[in-house]
Amino acid sequence: MGYQRGQVALIWIFIGRRMTRLSHLTLRNFLIALHDLLATTAALFAAFYLRFEGGEGFYDRLPLLFQILPYFLAFSVVVFFIFNLTTTKWRFISLPDALNIIRVASVLTVALLVLDYVFVAPNVRGAFFLGKVTIVLYWFLEITSLSALRMAYRYFRYTRVRRHARTEDAAPTLLIGRAADAEVLLRGIESGAIKRIWPVGVLSPSGSDRGQFIRNVPVLGGIDDIEDIFADFAKRSKPIARVVMTPSAFEPEAHPESILMRARKLGMIVNRMPSLESGDAPRLTAVAVEDLLLRPSEKIDYARLEGLIRGKAVIVTGGGGSIGSEICERVVAFGAARLLILENSEPALYAVTEALAAHGAAATIEGRIADIRDRERVMRLMAEFKPDIVFHAAALKHVPILERDWSEGVKTNIFGSINVADAALAAGAEAMVMISTDKAIEPVSMLGLTKRFAEMYCQALDHDLATGGGAKPPMRLISVRFGNVLASNGSVVPKFKAQIDAGGPVTVTHPDMVRYFMTIREACDLVITAATHALGTQRPDVSVYVLNMGQPVKIVDLAERMIRLSGLQPGYDIEIVFTGMRPGERLHEILFASEEPTREIGVAGIMAAQPNEPPMQTLRKWIAALDQAIARDDRATIKTILKDAVPEFGSTAA
Repeated sequence: MGYQRGQVALIWIFIGRRMTRLSHLTLRNFLIALHDLLATTAALFAAFYLRFEGGEGFYDRLPLLFQILPYFLAFSVVVFFIFNLTTTKWRFISLPDALNIIRVASVLTVALLVLDYVFVAPNVRGAFFLGKVTIVLYWFLEITSLSALRMAYRYFRYTRVRRHARTEDAAPTLLIGRAADAEVLLRGIESGAIKRIWPVGVLSPSGSDRGQFIRNVPVLGGIDDIEDIFADFAKRSKPIARVVMTPSAFEPEAHPESILMRARKLGMIVNRMPSLESGDAPRLTAVAVEDLLLRPSEKIDYARLEGLIRGKAVIVTGGGGSIGSEICERVVAFGAARLLILENSEPALYAVTEALAAHGAAATIEGRIADIRDRERVMRLMAEFKPDIVFHAAALKHVPILERDWSEGVKTNIFGSINVADAALAAGAEAMVMISTDKAIEPVSMLGLTKRFAEMYCQALDHDLATGGGAKPPMRLISVRFGNVLASNGSVVPKFKAQIDAGGPVTVTHPDMVRYFMTIREACDLVITAATHALGTQRPDVSVYVLNMGQPVKIVDLAERMIRLSGLQPGYDIEIVFTGMRPGERLHEILFASEEPTREIGVAGIMAAQPNEPPMQTLRKWIAALDQAIARDDRATIKTILKDAVPEFGSTAA
């Protein structure tokens, strides 16, 4: 019985989707359907005419053919619609559309076969009406008649776009990367999505691509041939002005640094095409130095992220910061219904809301000024908004500043996080995700210490909710740790860029200083991925997630690399000066504490730390004592409480 109900439900879903498509049909769709009906009629009559050579057999069959034709055409319309023939834009017709045409022709051919053998032959004529030869002819003619005008229109648009590109003084451009990536970019140019680019050739790192043509553009050689190709075009008075690096050009074996340096030395503009896996449109952007500093990004399951976010109400605290604003962009991209941004900085709040509005997002977006230290305001805003998911990115995080003003870090990173967690729980959220840091492991800084305490509170509350029972699944509270994020506020990369632009020197704290790096986009996507794991059907015994940061990068090597990528020589054009380690810093960051064994969770790019938190009763005693000490500005007591809570703390803070 349940199985039958399931089948009925699936049928109704199918019918509902088809009815939705019907409601969106336009005049263009009607004209396409009319074309396909005329093409089908022409193919049917042509098959009869060719089979019977226009003789008596042809004219004898015309009366019955005219009787059958209206029913056959009505059936044809249904087949066209089912196989999306009437709703496919001819401008973008491709191999999948050609396969659909073959499917349509095959279904209609089988229909004619059934009509002739089952209905007409035994019941009307007493003999076959169409015959096998006519039906086979019809199949070929139907494919031809449905395809001809479509292909002609596609070719017309293709030649028009290419002509248009030339008349707009499009820059002669070399494409760098393997054939598959170059083909995607060429499609973008042909469709008009990418303008002012005239591809004259491809340089591929793959030997099998060389000597081939990709959408009529030749593969001129390998990446090492860039100078020879440039010189050859210059001799022919067709100088190449631009290089476009596709995603495969950034793989280590393609030596992207060499491509960038050589292209810039030749005076060419260098652009990149973002990876299409990220959901970006195939548009060109400038090549940033940080594009060349990283390992290949983890493969993200975007359907999984969309399944978590679509239709949800989301709050992002600290939404005007580097991480917070990127999380806002991602949740909007993944289909959030409503987004509330909490931000303490008015300029930052204005900037993020304006940026999101410029994207034309479908989500309802609201920004509110709020300090997470203000418990009553945070509780009230969350109660009014009723979020499904809260991403807590608000924090004070600059290590040297917090070493000096560490009581402010306690107020924001500890008490602010407690306020957000309690407010999310009171508002009925499904999950609260706190952005943590690799500095929270065996902390030596006040940033790491305060973040570790906030982690412990979230872990303890998550544990208590899990063991509390109840009909409704309890809220999840998780923390996600990761290291340095390229191009974020306070990141070393923008600092080095500014120092290089100013002529140096580039300042590095210590020659052996090592850090982990990843992009903002990858970090935020993995943060949301961690939330999908925490909210899985089987509640995992995990509340601290750690992103796979790849191999650590030596900061002095990073500085030298950035100087070279700017076309300068370290130690000659730009000096590197070592300034000494600052309070709260350590040479090597770690991702797991010794008492936190790692655990694989089966998700690429993410690991988990085994639960390790004091009971909530103990935490609440520390919190109450901290609250009183903060009110008295009793720094010695505050420090003692924090050291009791996190015994491994070894800060040099005064």
